Amino acid sequence: MNDPERCLAWAHGTLTVQRLGAMLAPVEFRLRDGRSVSPLHVAPWAGEAGTDELPGILRRLRGEWPCVPFGYSVPADDWPAEWVEHLGPPADDEEVHGHASNHDWNWLDDDGTALRLRLNYPAASTVAYVERVVRPDPEAAAVDLTFRIAVRRLCRLPIGLHPVFRLPAEPGAARLDVGPFALGRTYPATVEPGKAVFAADRSFTDLAAVPARDGGSPIDATALPFGFDTEELLQIEGTSGRAALAHPAEGYRVVLNWDVAHFPSVLLWLSNRGRTASPWNGRHLTVGIEPISSPFGLGSATATADNPIARSGVATARSFSPDVPFETRYRLSAEAI
Repeated sequence: MNDPERCLAWAHGTLTVQRLGAMLAPVEFRLRDGRSVSPLHVAPWAGEAGTDELPGILRRLRGEWPCVPFGYSVPADDWPAEWVEHLGPPADDEEVHGHASNHDWNWLDDDGTALRLRLNYPAASTVAYVERVVRPDPEAAAVDLTFRIAVRRLCRLPIGLHPVFRLPAEPGAARLDVGPFALGRTYPATVEPGKAVFAADRSFTDLAAVPARDGGSPIDATALPFGFDTEELLQIEGTSGRAALAHPAEGYRVVLNWDVAHFPSVLLWLSNRGRTASPWNGRHLTVGIEPISSPFGLGSATATADNPIARSGVATARSFSPDVPFETRYRLSAEAI
């Protein structure tokens, strides 16, 4: 019952889920033309000496997993005044992207067609438990996922899904498509000192023309990876609930579908060799396409406050009741192009 990971095979692929964070990866999809592709990211330090001392979320960072509560607190240094009043120190029990991202889940009984996991939260937590079902589609190169949250009392929490995708080494060789959207926002401050490329606290309507911090030509954030080192976040609002990452040279795209009623924004994590501290060591290359109800992945106090994004009418937290567990469904698939 305590297997560190479990695997499933079906006619259109194979997948692995680990207990730590209930993270899904690798996933190998078998396309209709017979080729196999593996679109999810696995951090390069997985298995290296010393990783057992890292926070749980980093030890074997990979693939896709749910986060409750989503986000973490940050210092208020250099933030715009309209944000500073909502930024505060982390709560004593705060863990980056929540308890579920940092601990081993428990396997539940299954019928061999899906993997099921559950994690009970600490007794003092507002959250009682979370559950996750990972079910391959028997008819397609796709995985259907279900995530449930049960709480002990009425509350509001930021939540999110955290898929991270593999990128090729060649700059611009992958194409990101989030579909039509209402508004994009750049991070209001600096994600990683010395590595910012987008103008702070700006809005945009074209992902291929994001305002640059140096005032120069807009940056195309659809052509990944970048040819420069950076660590950035973009929040996209008013999407259709579909995003795709195409690998033209490899002849496929991976597609993520989610419920916009549950996750009204998408956080794009552009981790482009920008972090040099251990274990990142300037080698981490991925894009996170993260459906969220959150303001840039900031801590719960900020998410539930009247922050600038919430004031604009976009939810940055969800209400939960102990009477009705929350459930959301989403899908990860691959197709030839």
